Amino acid sequence: MSSKFWGGRFKEETNAVVDRFNASIDFDRRLYEQDIKGSMAHCRMLGERGILSQEETSRILETLAEIKRDLDHDELSVNEEFEDIHTLVEKTLIEKIGPLGEKLHTGRSRNDQVALDVRMYVRDCIQRTLRGISATQESLLFLAEENQDVVMPGYTHMQRAQPVLLAHHLLAYFEMLRRDTERFRQTLARTNVMPLGSAALAGSTFDLDRDMVARELDFDEVSRNSMDAVSDRDFVLDFLFSASVLMMHLSRLSEELILWSTQEFGFASIADSFCTGSSIMPQKKNPDIPELIRGKTGRVYGDLMGLLTTMKGLPLSYNKDMQEDKEVLFDAADTIDACLTIMASLLKSVSFDDERMAAAIQSGFLEATDLADYLVRKGLPFRQAHEVVGKMILFALQERKELRDLTLEEMRNFFRQMKEDVYEWLDPASCVRRREIPGGTGPQRVKERIQEARKELGL
Repeated sequence: MSSKFWGGRFKEETNAVVDRFNASIDFDRRLYEQDIKGSMAHCRMLGERGILSQEETSRILETLAEIKRDLDHDELSVNEEFEDIHTLVEKTLIEKIGPLGEKLHTGRSRNDQVALDVRMYVRDCIQRTLRGISATQESLLFLAEENQDVVMPGYTHMQRAQPVLLAHHLLAYFEMLRRDTERFRQTLARTNVMPLGSAALAGSTFDLDRDMVARELDFDEVSRNSMDAVSDRDFVLDFLFSASVLMMHLSRLSEELILWSTQEFGFASIADSFCTGSSIMPQKKNPDIPELIRGKTGRVYGDLMGLLTTMKGLPLSYNKDMQEDKEVLFDAADTIDACLTIMASLLKSVSFDDERMAAAIQSGFLEATDLADYLVRKGLPFRQAHEVVGKMILFALQERKELRDLTLEEMRNFFRQMKEDVYEWLDPASCVRRREIPGGTGPQRVKERIQEARKELGL
């Protein structure tokens, strides 16, 4: 006869190779806090329903608290003897209080138990992630405030396009992280559904008070379909998708920090304490941290794609394949936590070379769009104005000049109504000041957005 909890209908012990392959204790042990908290709520509910006596309830609760303290201090042996964290907790409980411990599993299955644990774990991860996002936003806001007057080239297709405020550029990442916050909060709402009481797949014959357990564990609602509840991992996929988009944003920011800190750009410098050197080239100062964040983005994408692929062909309801949800979840949660933590600190170490940025906006015809707008104000349709400016740029390139270096007479060869006031439109810094439209790079608008962002973060 098998020694497993489920071994009643088996005549043989499980092969040791199967035990090792089947076990998840090596990674799901980190769910012990959620598992014990859920078991305690279940126990209290069984007591309230009279399924356990008050004395039995108290004894089980005291022992579960003792087991948690032992696990907190690594005083329990965790090995392959235990198939998973649920088995470890339950077997330890039985070892301590005997047959009474066997009553705890009344009215539940490991299927709804693990669904509960994972939901609680994801819920905790989201709260931690939201704090990390907020800290990173705060660092971006600090940089934006410190550099409100710095003008830099804005780029499209990696080509200099139009002048923008550096603060405006940095606040673009603030907005990305703001959407990440919304996305994780939406994920939290879908995660915060209590599955316990679904049992294996069909619900329980016992008169369980599911609403009581939900209140005990701070869930907003209980699941509506027992089969869906035990086989649903959409909330994990939601978390992994949100994590992937977050990492994409951090990767884009990392890429710009890497580019800007090259000698070719020279726009930014990351503090020595956040860089590394070369084992052979003494002059090197490498932006390893943003490179690693950029690299780890692919890892989180892989976590998402792995679980999507696992779930795509599973019939209802629970299947063992779903054990594969945890390692990718844990990996993604650890990765975004580490990346947010270090990015929030790294950003505060970044300094900018405003002179290098100011020099960069002086070449590349960044004021061309403003010149076209000037011609529109002189009566030309925009498409004609666009063509005129294009021809002026072609002429300036041949003459090795910028637009502002052309004489008024040279400009009038392209448009006779050109006047001296055209030069006011060819100053890159003035291009920024003209864009006080909502959402634009105008200094006043950027200042207002910084103030709004401070309020959003509660600063």
